[in-house]
Amino acid sequence: MVQVTVRFYGPLNDFLAPERRGVEFVHPLNGTCSVKDLIESLGPPHPEVEVVLVDGEAVDFSHRVEHGQRIAVYPAFSSIDVAPLVRVGSPALPELRFLLDVGLGRLSGLLRMLGFDTLWRNDWADDVLARVSRDEQRILLTRDIGVLKRSEVLHGYFPRETDPSQQLIEVVRRYQLTGHMKPFTRCIPCNGPLSAASPEEVVGRVPERVQATFTRFQQCPDCKRVFWAGSHHERMQVIIDKLRELERQ
Repeated sequence: MVQVTVRFYGPLNDFLAPERRGVEFVHPLNGTCSVKDLIESLGPPHPEVEVVLVDGEAVDFSHRVEHGQRIAVYPAFSSIDVAPLVRVGSPALPELRFLLDVGLGRLSGLLRMLGFDTLWRNDWADDVLARVSRDEQRILLTRDIGVLKRSEVLHGYFPRETDPSQQLIEVVRRYQLTGHMKPFTRCIPCNGPLSAASPEEVVGRVPERVQATFTRFQQCPDCKRVFWAGSHHERMQVIIDKLRELERQ
Protein backbone atom coordinates (compact mmCIF):
# COMPACT_ATOMS: atom_id res chain seq x y z
CA MET A 1 0.00 0.00 0.00
CA VAL A 2 1.21 3.51 -0.85
CA GLN A 3 1.60 5.86 2.12
CA VAL A 4 2.39 9.57 2.05
CA THR A 5 2.89 12.18 4.76
CA VAL A 6 0.74 15.28 4.28
CA ARG A 7 0.39 18.66 5.95
CA PHE A 8 -1.95 21.51 5.08
CA TYR A 9 -1.35 25.12 6.06
CA GLY A 10 -3.45 28.15 6.90
CA PRO A 11 -7.18 28.20 6.09
CA LEU A 12 -6.92 24.96 4.10
CA ASN A 13 -7.15 23.26 7.48
CA ASP A 14 -10.79 24.35 7.65
CA PHE A 15 -11.64 21.51 5.26
CA LEU A 16 -9.91 18.77 7.26
CA ALA A 17 -11.05 16.49 10.06
CA PRO A 18 -10.14 18.11 13.43
CA GLU A 19 -7.39 15.62 14.21
CA ARG A 20 -5.58 16.45 10.95
CA ARG A 21 -5.54 20.23 11.27
CA GLY A 22 -2.17 21.90 11.60
CA VAL A 23 -0.20 18.66 11.89
CA GLU A 24 1.52 16.15 9.65
CA PHE A 25 -0.39 12.95 9.13
CA VAL A 26 0.20 9.72 7.27
CA HIS A 27 -2.35 8.94 4.60
CA PRO A 28 -2.67 5.53 2.90
CA LEU A 29 -3.54 5.16 -0.79
CA ASN A 30 -4.59 2.14 -2.78
CA GLY A 31 -2.35 3.24 -5.64
CA THR A 32 -0.78 6.31 -7.18
CA CYS A 33 -2.81 9.39 -8.08
CA SER A 34 -2.24 13.02 -9.01
CA VAL A 35 -1.48 15.39 -6.16
CA LYS A 36 -4.63 17.33 -7.11
CA ASP A 37 -6.79 14.24 -6.63
CA LEU A 38 -5.07 13.51 -3.32
CA ILE A 39 -5.67 17.05 -2.01
CA GLU A 40 -9.34 17.11 -2.99
CA SER A 41 -9.94 13.62 -1.61
CA LEU A 42 -8.83 14.98 1.76
CA GLY A 43 -11.19 17.98 1.61
CA PRO A 44 -9.71 21.24 0.27
CA PRO A 45 -10.91 22.35 -3.19
CA HIS A 46 -8.15 23.06 -5.72
CA PRO A 47 -9.00 26.77 -6.33
CA GLU A 48 -7.94 27.53 -2.75
CA VAL A 49 -4.50 25.91 -3.18
CA GLU A 50 -1.56 28.06 -4.28
CA VAL A 51 1.62 26.01 -3.78
CA VAL A 52 2.31 22.30 -3.33
CA LEU A 53 5.71 21.05 -2.17
CA VAL A 54 6.67 17.40 -2.54
CA ASP A 55 9.83 16.53 -0.61
CA GLY A 56 10.61 20.25 -0.56
CA GLU A 57 10.20 20.78 -4.33
CA ALA A 58 7.34 22.77 -5.84
CA VAL A 59 5.15 20.71 -8.21
CA ASP A 60 2.02 21.24 -10.27
CA PHE A 61 -1.32 19.50 -9.83
CA SER A 62 -0.45 16.74 -12.31
CA HIS A 63 2.44 15.40 -10.20
CA ARG A 64 1.99 11.69 -9.46
CA VAL A 65 2.14 10.83 -5.80
CA GLU A 66 4.60 8.09 -4.84
CA HIS A 67 5.12 6.04 -1.70
CA GLY A 68 6.99 7.77 1.08
CA GLN A 69 6.69 11.32 -0.24
CA ARG A 70 6.11 14.27 2.10
CA ILE A 71 3.53 16.69 0.76
CA ALA A 72 2.97 20.24 2.02
CA VAL A 73 -0.03 22.18 0.72
CA TYR A 74 -0.28 25.98 1.02
CA PRO A 75 -3.14 28.45 0.41
CA ALA A 76 -2.91 31.77 -1.41
CA PHE A 77 -0.34 34.13 0.13
CA SER A 78 -0.82 37.84 0.64
CA SER A 79 2.50 38.73 2.28
CA ILE A 80 4.96 36.12 0.98
CA ASP A 81 6.58 36.22 -2.45
CA VAL A 82 6.02 32.82 -4.05
CA ALA A 83 7.16 33.90 -7.52
CA PRO A 84 10.22 31.58 -7.54
CA LEU A 85 7.97 28.57 -6.85
CA VAL A 86 5.72 26.57 -9.15
CA ARG A 87 2.26 27.96 -8.44
CA VAL A 88 -0.68 25.67 -8.92
CA GLY A 89 -3.07 28.58 -8.44
CA SER A 90 -4.37 30.13 -11.64
CA PRO A 91 -2.88 33.46 -12.81
CA ALA A 92 -4.42 36.59 -11.35
CA LEU A 93 -7.51 37.81 -13.15
CA PRO A 94 -7.34 41.12 -15.06
CA GLU A 95 -10.44 42.30 -13.18
CA LEU A 96 -12.03 41.22 -9.90
CA ARG A 97 -15.45 40.00 -10.94
CA PHE A 98 -17.60 37.55 -9.04
CA LEU A 99 -20.16 34.82 -9.55
CA LEU A 100 -22.17 33.59 -6.55
CA ASP A 101 -24.29 30.51 -6.02
CA VAL A 102 -27.92 30.42 -4.95
CA GLY A 103 -27.21 30.55 -1.21
CA LEU A 104 -25.23 33.79 -1.35
CA GLY A 105 -27.81 36.24 -2.63
CA ARG A 106 -27.37 38.74 0.20
CA LEU A 107 -23.60 38.66 -0.22
CA SER A 108 -24.03 39.43 -3.91
CA GLY A 109 -25.89 42.63 -3.02
CA LEU A 110 -23.14 43.68 -0.62
CA LEU A 111 -20.44 43.13 -3.24
CA ARG A 112 -22.44 45.16 -5.76
CA MET A 113 -22.77 47.90 -3.15
CA LEU A 114 -18.96 48.04 -3.10
CA GLY A 115 -18.94 48.40 -6.88
CA PHE A 116 -17.92 44.88 -7.93
CA ASP A 117 -19.40 43.23 -11.01
CA THR A 118 -21.25 40.36 -9.35
CA LEU A 119 -23.53 37.82 -11.01
CA TRP A 120 -26.14 35.93 -9.00
CA ARG A 121 -29.22 33.93 -9.91
CA ASN A 122 -31.30 31.51 -7.90
CA ASP A 123 -31.73 28.98 -10.70
CA TRP A 124 -28.25 28.22 -12.05
CA ALA A 125 -27.21 24.57 -11.88
CA ASP A 126 -23.74 23.60 -10.68
CA ASP A 127 -22.44 22.92 -14.19
CA VAL A 128 -23.63 26.34 -15.34
CA LEU A 129 -21.88 28.06 -12.44
CA ALA A 130 -18.62 26.26 -13.23
CA ARG A 131 -18.85 27.06 -16.94
CA VAL A 132 -19.73 30.75 -16.47
CA SER A 133 -16.91 31.12 -13.94
CA ARG A 134 -14.43 29.75 -16.45
CA ASP A 135 -15.76 31.42 -19.60
CA GLU A 136 -16.22 34.88 -18.06
CA GLN A 137 -13.14 34.69 -15.81
CA ARG A 138 -15.10 35.24 -12.63
CA ILE A 139 -14.28 34.24 -9.06
CA LEU A 140 -16.85 31.67 -7.99
CA LEU A 141 -18.02 32.08 -4.40
CA THR A 142 -19.97 29.10 -3.12
CA ARG A 143 -20.57 27.08 0.02
CA ASP A 144 -20.88 23.94 -2.10
CA ILE A 145 -17.41 22.37 -2.05
CA GLY A 146 -18.40 19.99 -4.82
CA VAL A 147 -18.86 22.90 -7.23
CA LEU A 148 -15.42 24.30 -6.39
CA LYS A 149 -13.85 20.91 -7.13
CA ARG A 150 -15.12 20.90 -10.72
CA SER A 151 -12.18 21.06 -13.11
CA GLU A 152 -13.61 24.06 -14.99
CA VAL A 153 -13.39 26.26 -11.89
CA LEU A 154 -10.07 28.11 -11.94
CA HIS A 155 -10.81 30.83 -9.39
CA GLY A 156 -13.03 30.19 -6.41
CA TYR A 157 -13.51 30.43 -2.69
CA PHE A 158 -15.64 28.82 0.00
CA PRO A 159 -16.86 31.46 2.48
CA ARG A 160 -16.50 29.97 5.96
CA GLU A 161 -18.95 32.35 7.62
CA THR A 162 -22.73 32.00 7.28
CA ASP A 163 -23.72 35.59 8.10
CA PRO A 164 -23.60 37.78 4.94
CA SER A 165 -21.93 40.72 6.67
CA GLN A 166 -19.19 38.44 8.00
CA GLN A 167 -18.88 36.76 4.60
CA LEU A 168 -18.28 40.18 3.09
CA ILE A 169 -15.43 40.89 5.52
CA GLU A 170 -13.97 37.47 4.75
CA VAL A 171 -14.09 37.93 0.97
CA VAL A 172 -12.73 41.50 1.17
CA ARG A 173 -9.76 40.22 3.16
CA ARG A 174 -9.22 37.15 0.99
CA TYR A 175 -9.03 39.15 -2.24
CA GLN A 176 -7.71 42.41 -0.75
CA LEU A 177 -10.65 44.31 -2.19
CA THR A 178 -10.50 47.52 -0.17
CA GLY A 179 -8.33 49.38 -2.65
CA HIS A 180 -10.54 48.28 -5.55
CA MET A 181 -13.87 49.36 -4.07
CA LYS A 182 -16.02 51.86 -5.99
CA PRO A 183 -19.06 52.14 -3.71
CA PHE A 184 -22.48 53.02 -5.07
CA THR A 185 -21.54 52.58 -8.72
CA ARG A 186 -23.65 49.45 -9.39
CA CYS A 187 -27.31 48.64 -9.11
CA ILE A 188 -27.69 46.33 -6.09
CA PRO A 189 -30.76 44.47 -7.41
CA CYS A 190 -29.54 43.83 -10.98
CA ASN A 191 -25.76 44.59 -11.13
CA GLY A 192 -26.04 47.25 -13.85
CA PRO A 193 -23.59 50.20 -13.80
CA LEU A 194 -25.22 53.33 -12.43
CA SER A 195 -25.19 56.74 -14.11
CA ALA A 196 -25.98 60.19 -12.78
CA ALA A 197 -29.49 61.52 -13.23
CA SER A 198 -30.80 65.04 -12.87
CA PRO A 199 -33.88 65.86 -10.75
CA GLU A 200 -35.79 66.51 -13.96
CA GLU A 201 -35.02 63.01 -15.24
CA VAL A 202 -36.52 61.29 -12.21
CA VAL A 203 -39.76 63.25 -11.96
CA GLY A 204 -42.57 60.78 -11.38
CA ARG A 205 -40.11 57.97 -10.64
CA VAL A 206 -39.42 58.85 -7.00
CA PRO A 207 -41.75 59.91 -4.14
CA GLU A 208 -42.58 63.61 -4.04
CA ARG A 209 -40.90 64.04 -0.63
CA VAL A 210 -37.69 62.61 -2.10
CA GLN A 211 -37.97 64.88 -5.12
CA ALA A 212 -38.31 67.87 -2.79
CA THR A 213 -35.41 66.84 -0.53
CA PHE A 214 -32.66 65.54 -2.81
CA THR A 215 -30.93 67.05 -5.82
CA ARG A 216 -28.53 64.24 -6.73
CA PHE A 217 -29.74 60.93 -8.13
CA GLN A 218 -28.41 57.83 -9.86
CA GLN A 219 -30.27 55.55 -12.21
CA CYS A 220 -29.76 52.08 -13.62
CA PRO A 221 -30.09 51.93 -17.40
CA ASP A 222 -30.93 48.22 -17.21
CA CYS A 223 -33.75 47.98 -14.65
CA LYS A 224 -34.61 51.75 -14.58
CA ARG A 225 -34.41 51.99 -10.78
CA VAL A 226 -33.50 55.35 -9.25
CA PHE A 227 -31.23 55.77 -6.21
CA TRP A 228 -30.51 58.62 -3.81
CA ALA A 229 -28.51 59.09 -0.60
CA GLY A 230 -31.26 58.29 1.89
CA SER A 231 -31.11 56.41 5.20
CA HIS A 232 -30.30 53.12 3.47
CA HIS A 233 -27.33 54.78 1.79
CA GLU A 234 -26.13 55.97 5.20
CA ARG A 235 -26.33 52.44 6.64
CA MET A 236 -24.31 51.08 3.72
CA GLN A 237 -21.72 53.83 4.18
CA VAL A 238 -21.19 52.59 7.75
CA ILE A 239 -20.36 49.13 6.39
CA ILE A 240 -17.90 50.61 3.88
CA ASP A 241 -16.18 52.70 6.55
CA LYS A 242 -15.77 49.60 8.75
CA LEU A 243 -14.17 47.69 5.88
CA ARG A 244 -11.69 50.50 5.30
CA GLU A 245 -10.92 50.59 9.01
CA LEU A 246 -10.15 46.86 8.96
CA GLU A 247 -7.53 47.48 6.28
CA ARG A 248 -5.70 49.89 8.60
CA GLN A 249 -5.62 47.45 11.50
